[in-house]
Amino acid sequence: MRHTTKIVALLGLSLLAACGGRDRPGTRLSSQDFAGDIVTRSGLAKQLFGAERSGSPQSPQPLGFYSKGCLAGGAELAETGPTWQAMRLSRNRNWGHPDTIAYLQRLSRKAAALPGWNGLYVGDISQPRGGPMLTGHASHQIGLDADIWLRPADNLNLSRQDRENISSISLRRANGAYTNGNWTRAHHELLKAAASDPAVARIFIFPGAKVKMCNDEKGDRSWLNKIRPWYGHHYHFHVRLKCPRGTPNCEDQATQPAGDGCADAQDWVNNILNPPPPKPRDPNAPPPKKKRELTMADLPRQCNAVLSR
Repeated sequence: MRHTTKIVALLGLSLLAACGGRDRPGTRLSSQDFAGDIVTRSGLAKQLFGAERSGSPQSPQPLGFYSKGCLAGGAELAETGPTWQAMRLSRNRNWGHPDTIAYLQRLSRKAAALPGWNGLYVGDISQPRGGPMLTGHASHQIGLDADIWLRPADNLNLSRQDRENISSISLRRANGAYTNGNWTRAHHELLKAAASDPAVARIFIFPGAKVKMCNDEKGDRSWLNKIRPWYGHHYHFHVRLKCPRGTPNCEDQATQPAGDGCADAQDWVNNILNPPPPKPRDPNAPPPKKKRELTMADLPRQCNAVLSR
């Protein structure tokens, strides 16, 4: 089969190569399998990865960077578990690296111990084979990002249709400078548990929430370093895991500065409340380039093999 695929690749018949290997469910491949059997595809990467309905039969590997990569051997988070439910199932984005799935299950058990929570409502993780998404996120491409709803998961018996119609709740006030009345101590404790896990690289949430936690935390503050203020993120928080050990083709994000990051979050809030004047544009500067859609040529070359399995 592999020799046949190589011959097909040499002939450039990408359609046939795309089907090759799919009759071998459960095949476990080493990193050496990414070196051959590669057929370069044309077209926008989001269309190719968005069409995939299941993970590739390869050993789990995140390939590339969070916003420019793909996922080999993705695992599916069960639609419903004892302490979680995956939301918006029609998107088919409840896939991730096995470490991400295990992390979400761990965190959901901690969430179930909080007052008013029975677990977690889990939003988008990744597509079955990662890659750029048809709509929405610029990241979530290598199976190490996950969105967790800020709505307490008090009912874990939602139907598929319920999960399409129900919405999360916003916790922000004054455009993100403050938390609103939906914020509870349970949110603080959930984010603390989420950030305290050693697998986590960082967590994104709106600036007012970070400042609120900075003001309220009276004990160990080390976990606050991983909580990073970012635009939006008031209906959910975004967890980003570190590249797992033994994944040399995964690119970690740069480490954030030392300290609890509270002064930086306060600066964000100050700029929301009192926006600085816009910088004058240099008339001689070239106009900003429109962001270009990613093609397969932009992604790690191993991503071609992820699609062809």
